[in-house]
Amino acid sequence: MRHASPAGSLLPLLLMLLPLPGATTVIAAEPAAFPRTTIDLGTVVSDIDRSVRFYTEGIGFREIEGFDVAADLATAAGLTDSKPLSIRVLVLGDGPGATKLKLMQVAGTSPRTGDDEFIHSHTGFRYLTIMVADTDAAVARLAKLGVKPLAQSPVALPAALAPGLHLTCFKDPDGNMVELLGPRK
Repeated sequence: MRHASPAGSLLPLLLMLLPLPGATTVIAAEPAAFPRTTIDLGTVVSDIDRSVRFYTEGIGFREIEGFDVAADLATAAGLTDSKPLSIRVLVLGDGPGATKLKLMQVAGTSPRTGDDEFIHSHTGFRYLTIMVADTDAAVARLAKLGVKPLAQSPVALPAALAPGLHLTCFKDPDGNMVELLGPRK
C-alpha cells in the first residue's frame, strides 16, 4: 500500500498562512462583505449514526439541533432530485462563528467508488484540517472507536514549518480524510 507524506497534505494550508518571498497579493475589484467568515460544510454520509459518533465521540464535535429540508425546497434549490433532507448539525466551538459540519443521509445515494486512498486520488474537497489541543488525547478517543491513524501518523512537522505541532491523518466512516493538527502532551 502506498502512503503519501502526511505533511504534504498540510502544505496548501501552511502556504496560505506563511508569506512567500516574491508573492503578490490579489485584491478583488470590489471587496465582498461577509456577515460571518466561517464556512459550514455539508456532507452526505452512508451511515448517519456511525458518522455522528466518529465526529462527536472521536473528534470532539458537539451535536446541536438539526433541521429538515422539504423535498420541494431541496428540488427547487438544486440540492436533490425530489428527496427531502434531514440534517444533523455538529459544531466545533461556541457562538455564531463556530464551525458547523452538517451531516445527512439521503436514500439512494451511491457510495464513492474508485481510488480514494490519497488526497490526490481525485479532484474536489478532499480533507478537513482540525486544530486540536492534545494530539494524543484525540488519537486515544478515536482508538476507542476502532479508528487508527493512517501511515505513520502522528508525525512531527518540521520546526521551521510548525514548531511543536504533529499531523495525524484518519479516514472517517465514508473514507473522507481528516487531518488533526496539534501538540503531543
